[in-house]
Amino acid sequence: MTERRRIECWLTDMDGVLVHEGHALPGAGDVIKQWQAKGLRFLVLTNNSIYTPRDLAARLKATGLEVPEEAIFTSALATADFLHSQKPHGSAFVLGEAGLTTAMHEIGYVMTDQNPDYVVLGESRNFNFDSLTKAIRLINGGARFIATNPDATGPSADGVLPATGSVAALITKATGRDPYIVGKPNPMMFRSAMNRINAHSETTGMIGDRMDTDVVAGIEAGLHTVLVLTGIADSAEIERYPFRPNEILNSIADLLD
Repeated sequence: MTERRRIECWLTDMDGVLVHEGHALPGAGDVIKQWQAKGLRFLVLTNNSIYTPRDLAARLKATGLEVPEEAIFTSALATADFLHSQKPHGSAFVLGEAGLTTAMHEIGYVMTDQNPDYVVLGESRNFNFDSLTKAIRLINGGARFIATNPDATGPSADGVLPATGSVAALITKATGRDPYIVGKPNPMMFRSAMNRINAHSETTGMIGDRMDTDVVAGIEAGLHTVLVLTGIADSAEIERYPFRPNEILNSIADLLD
């Protein structure tokens, strides 16, 4: 609790912390209002690269959560930040949706299938054989391979869906090249997010529902870590790992004063 009182900025995961299956979790809206009332800076983080922050703000609003789009940070934005730092105004062949292509356009990247600097893989529901073949051939031809996140599956009402990590594994098998992954659990995503809100690791907290992404990346980034039990993690899951978060809470509502 002493450490928590030092927190000036919060990073929080979205699914499993603020929302679950399209519904706001109890206390999520009140915590956001409390942060705003206290003037605390915060960002909602997600590995989902399909949607733009504006799209996600609208989706959150539909659940009753008022989160401004500038307070949402996706793996697509983190990937764009990384590429801009590596090769400003470069070129890329992109496999992904509007969240990723918009982020790439905003940093001045050219989308091309002719000798691109990078092949960038994000989340999509529209992969096809031709685009995967093109990506494989471009990587074999020298394009560097980047993926927005490592998640092998994603949720749906009908069960799991193959996600970015699964498609990356297919491309890796065909090329022998592993992607550089920007999103969680790479702590680079947290550092990029903190740069957006001028936050410092010593006074920033990370709230998540997964030990293998949110907590481990928060620890590696030097943040105060909070695990909530409203998503993936439970007591058995926690025991699988050799590290521990600073706090384990039943839900985000436990952060309310």
